[in-house]
Amino acid sequence: MRFDLWQSVRLLAACFLLSLCATSILAQTHVVSQADIHKELVNTAQTRQQNLEKTRRLFSSDETRKAMEAAQISPEKVDAAVSTLSDDELARLASRADKLDQDFAAGRLSDRDLLIVIVGAAAILLIIVAARS
Repeated sequence: MRFDLWQSVRLLAACFLLSLCATSILAQTHVVSQADIHKELVNTAQTRQQNLEKTRRLFSSDETRKAMEAAQISPEKVDAAVSTLSDDELARLASRADKLDQDFAAGRLSDRDLLIVIVGAAAILLIIVAARS
């Protein structure tokens, strides 16, 4: 009986060690490499930074700031609200900012039209951020 008990203990210990080694080996095998994850994180951060710059540039001109203040929209609140947008929201707003720049450069929008659109966008931005809070 004593022999069977020791044999069972050894078998159990061997199974435990085998499962521990297998778990360790499987844990080290990743579908996506660390380098790929790091690269994707860096790309995402760079894209967000570019979108922030495009959006802030849209609201940063002196005429735009004067128009927002005339509409009783705080430029500081708009700047703060831009930072709280999700990546998707920020990408959409940056895309619209690019379109406005292109339309203005092509002469499809006058200065007055551009200011009205920007003040409207700032108001909508503040409403979205206030609704999420």
